Amino acid sequence: MAIMKVIEVLANSEKSWEEATRKAVKQAAKSVKNIKSVFVQSQSAVVNGDNVTEFRVNLKITFEVN
Repeated sequence: MAIMKVIEVLANSEKSWEEATRKAVKQAAKSVKNIKSVFVQSQSAVVNGDNVTEFRVNLKITFEVN
């Protein structure tokens, strides 16, 4: 039986929500091993004038505990 743990991570990108998600997983993988999945809990964006300047994601990352 595998034991799984979930952590919550916030990330941002100037390009897209997908890039923010990839950046979060890449950064988390530096200290967390055996990442199995990611759940995008919420998305938001920063608007400056009439332009979206930043995409933000709130993720739940699931990984297996040894």
